[in-house]
Amino acid sequence: SFCFPVYTILSKVHSDRNVYPSAGVLFVHVLEREYFKGEFPPYPKPGEISNDPITFNTNLMGYPDRPGWLRYIQRTPYSDGVLYGSPTVENVGKPTVIEITAYNRRTFETARRNLIINIMSAEDFPLPYQAEFFIRNMNVEEMLASEVLGDFLGAVKNVWQPERLNAINITSALDRGGRVPLPINDMKEGVYVMVGADVPFSSCLREVENPQNQLRCSQEMEPLITCDKKFRTQFHIDWCKISLVDNTKQVSTFQEVIRGEGILPDGGEYKPPSDTLKSRDYYSDFLITLAVPSAIALVLFLILAYIMCCRREGVEKRNMQTPDIQLVHHSAIQKSTKELRDMSKNREIAWPLSTLPVFHPVTGEIVPPLHTDSYDNTSMPLMQTQQ
Repeated sequence: SFCFPVYTILSKVHSDRNVYPSAGVLFVHVLEREYFKGEFPPYPKPGEISNDPITFNTNLMGYPDRPGWLRYIQRTPYSDGVLYGSPTVENVGKPTVIEITAYNRRTFETARRNLIINIMSAEDFPLPYQAEFFIRNMNVEEMLASEVLGDFLGAVKNVWQPERLNAINITSALDRGGRVPLPINDMKEGVYVMVGADVPFSSCLREVENPQNQLRCSQEMEPLITCDKKFRTQFHIDWCKISLVDNTKQVSTFQEVIRGEGILPDGGEYKPPSDTLKSRDYYSDFLITLAVPSAIALVLFLILAYIMCCRREGVEKRNMQTPDIQLVHHSAIQKSTKELRDMSKNREIAWPLSTLPVFHPVTGEIVPPLHTDSYDNTSMPLMQTQQ
């Protein structure tokens, strides 16, 4: 007998995991494939290293997608997935449960666990000075690595010299309308990194606002930044795309919404119609829709048939109402036309010399003419070319 392995699609639930990110600070959570490999059956061959392709699906519990501030990326089924984003102040104190489902693409089994995100309020006041850098030689998953992000924050701290410096958010250039790079020369898609500090911007960061650098940026040339060499060894920054935001100078423009034109009043909850409504009979409407146009078409058909068939005068009545002199003229014209047609069939013409009988130059016999007695005289032209 033969035994065939049968795989059943299973779903295993793990214990929940709690994380405590702060509002306004970058949150990064890595979904490690090694953590889920033990939940799936090993390869049939003993000693073979398990390297199953595993993909993840993340969603807010009870909803098909994640919250608006949370993003997810996994480059290939053989790489780890990453959840990242910047929590908002509106969600402080509200636990956010994220369902994480791992799919084994070899055995089609699933493993599931929950990630409970408890968003905490920032301990200190929000950082008022925020700068956003565009790094051209990085992908978002590369930038989310702790060591790479730490190196970048160290370089920023070196040129800014703040007391507190936090990464606020990281966004892929593809999410900002960027194009997918060509698969040549190991090109990267680029990533935007926003950081915040508690001290004003340094003179190096403000060099991009100089008129000379603004002119060079308008001409698509690299601006001259003195501190660029501190980033260039690892990070290629596009200084023309740097954004500096000073929240201390921004005046709140919040205004209370006044109901007026363009704003609909609150109509309360929607109340659907009752289930006790009687069904409507559309049979009479169907008959009226067909009967009325059909009756009108029948009446018009009868009127047209009466005019075309019952109101014809005939030839005799026409001749009785026509003056005699007009009938005589008409008859004379018809008679003359008929005589001319009869005469044209019996006319005689002189045949051209090329059609007369001639003697054969060798035998001396008479060659018959080109035309025959049965030739239709009416089809011969009046003039023929002599050759």
